[in-house]
Amino acid sequence: MGRAITRRGYSLSPNAPEHPVDQIEIFHGDTDVVPRGGVTGGSRSAQKAGSAIAIATESLVDLARQQAARLLEAAVDDVVLDLERGRFHVKGAPGAQTYGWADLASAHTESGEDWLFGCENDFDGEGPTVPYGAYAAVVEVDIETGETSLLRMITVDDAGAIINPMIALGQVHGGLAQAIGQALYEEFVYDANGNPLTANFLDYAVPSAAEMIQFDCTLTEHPSPNNPLGCKGIAESGTIGGVPAVQNAVIDALSHFGVRHIDLPLSPLRVWQALRAVREER
Repeated sequence: MGRAITRRGYSLSPNAPEHPVDQIEIFHGDTDVVPRGGVTGGSRSAQKAGSAIAIATESLVDLARQQAARLLEAAVDDVVLDLERGRFHVKGAPGAQTYGWADLASAHTESGEDWLFGCENDFDGEGPTVPYGAYAAVVEVDIETGETSLLRMITVDDAGAIINPMIALGQVHGGLAQAIGQALYEEFVYDANGNPLTANFLDYAVPSAAEMIQFDCTLTEHPSPNNPLGCKGIAESGTIGGVPAVQNAVIDALSHFGVRHIDLPLSPLRVWQALRAVREER
């Protein structure tokens, strides 16, 4: 379940600016404040928690409009929120009397009403979203040593409506680093008695910054109909598309020798052994 409680996340100080981001506090992991919730796995944070926040925020705006209407002695339908200034005013009269969030919260507190000036929402969604994408890798394989060099990685992902492109691309980049590690380096090895032989980072190889390249990543947007934000998943995209892209690129580079398959990871030894095997068959 996605959950958001929109409370008075702003300063009531008369000297505080009206609409800075730092007036918003986010609480998570505190069951006194957020008694229900779920895990962040499965690319669900923006879809579920984000949608819950969006719905709760819209409800809070409606509640604030009602409070502003009472103070402005106007009909609720005639009160609008100026998003630039973060103030409520009568429609068509932005230069007249206005009320900010702190004003409305103070008026609500002073009125003695026993209901919280805030809103909450649980959001579960009507069904799964279906992100999609395409991944391509360009590699160079040294047939004498079996060493694989990754030259290019080109990706296109559709994650629905993108809230923050930098974060979305960061998810893809991180997933690609993990995928490259899985495809080329990382492997658990055990002896005949089941004892792990790769119990530290001297034996268990992982890619470092030196093995990474500049990725060519693009995002497209086709919003999902299953949540109000139109978001889809993105966090696992690089791990899903990157591994087969790298493996297929290596196999394609060696296909004219007769190589059709190599188990992961594509270590130099395994690539060299695959080449030797097809040569011996000839």
